[in-house]
Amino acid sequence: MPLHSIRVLDLSRLLPGPYCSMLLADFGAEVIKIEEPNIGDYAREGLPKIDGVSALFHSLNRNKKSICLNLKAAEDKEQFLKLVKDSDVVIESFRPGVMERLGLDYETLKEINPGLIYCAITGYGQDGPYADLPGHDVNYISYAGLLNMMGKRNGEPQIPATQIADIGGGSYPAAVGILLALFEREKTGIGQMVDISMMDGAISWMPTFLPNYLASEEQQKRGELDLSGKLASYAVYETKDQKWLSVGALEPKFWSEFCKTIGTEDFIHKLREPIDVQEQMKEEIQRILLQKTSAEWMETFQKVNACVSPVQSFEEMVDDPQVKARGMIQEISDSEFGTVRHIGIPIKLSDTPGKIRSVAPMLGEHTEEVLGE
Repeated sequence: MPLHSIRVLDLSRLLPGPYCSMLLADFGAEVIKIEEPNIGDYAREGLPKIDGVSALFHSLNRNKKSICLNLKAAEDKEQFLKLVKDSDVVIESFRPGVMERLGLDYETLKEINPGLIYCAITGYGQDGPYADLPGHDVNYISYAGLLNMMGKRNGEPQIPATQIADIGGGSYPAAVGILLALFEREKTGIGQMVDISMMDGAISWMPTFLPNYLASEEQQKRGELDLSGKLASYAVYETKDQKWLSVGALEPKFWSEFCKTIGTEDFIHKLREPIDVQEQMKEEIQRILLQKTSAEWMETFQKVNACVSPVQSFEEMVDDPQVKARGMIQEISDSEFGTVRHIGIPIKLSDTPGKIRSVAPMLGEHTEEVLGE
């Protein structure tokens, strides 16, 4: 596998760091999850549970090993330093200064292993006036200005259902940063620090509208972005059976097909009209789409290219033929846990694909094995 020779020491907990190390583990890296004795990753708690461990923890920590070390204890700290000598990557998600107080910061560890890649995932980064502040996803997207743009026109900001800053602004940039640093190490033999700020990452998620403000210094309003509530051609509409359809008919050819299909040909030339016209079109489109069920409309729209899709529940999604064809829900058999369903691997490599090889480890399951080496 692409990362089969890479050893990762993962000190992180909860979501951003474990998601990052999961991406690496899925492609062959040996990820050793270092957990506090008796407590472990807080994500182990929560409902529902699979044999005493949360489904969330299982999802994030597949393909990994778990060892228990108390990094405040001299003996365990020494064991950790021995592991660092033979490792390629350290991932941590403590607030800035914590690892330095433990005597395990990057400047210390690189003296032991000059080729070490040290990745710190924090809310606000290693410097700046917010560096020491606590926070969660909602705080990072708030400071970034992203939350202010989410929601309906004249309504309150709407918190997204998934953690944009944690995953999109933290986990994925961290994984990319680690891989870039490993690539550079191939040329120089020297490692480096990867400083990931989830607030930075959230800011980078706005390339379709933040540049407009930077160029004009005019703030667009919530619900008035083309792709976030303004356009009738890019919206969700309810159907007769209390389900929903998403319409993404942004281009003239798709919008034309959509309008012809529902009998609103007079809307075709109004694709980019001002927002008051868009609202009027939405009302009429909604009135029409309420006349049939979601399935009836999808049967009609499957005959044309109009970018219309059903808004699926999880039950519908896991049974979707495209999801099945792409292997995005996988069943893993384990002698202890039985069958566990996992989210599949979204990165598809033709020759060296990722693989779910094992379920999440029990707390400290591999302590003797790893330290015995």
